[in-house]
Amino acid sequence: MSAMDNALSEAAIGSQILLSRIEVQGVLRRRLLDLGFVPGNVVEVVQRSPLGDPTAFRVNNTMIALRKEESSLIFGEPVGGDAR
Repeated sequence: MSAMDNALSEAAIGSQILLSRIEVQGVLRRRLLDLGFVPGNVVEVVQRSPLGDPTAFRVNNTMIALRKEESSLIFGEPVGGDAR
């Protein structure tokens, strides 16, 4: 774990995050891995719903919406020094 690791749920809209670890368990973990949420991949934060949850992410040219309880278990660091 890097000192720069942040939860995906805390990333700003438009930022890109280099994934470092995923703490999601069970069937959802398998599904996220299949979609490309793997350490070393870059995820873009695309859009947040008007009430703040869920948030849309782009990984491998696929858009997926995750609830905060799910995205708070995925960690990475900003690409290019993007801050929150």
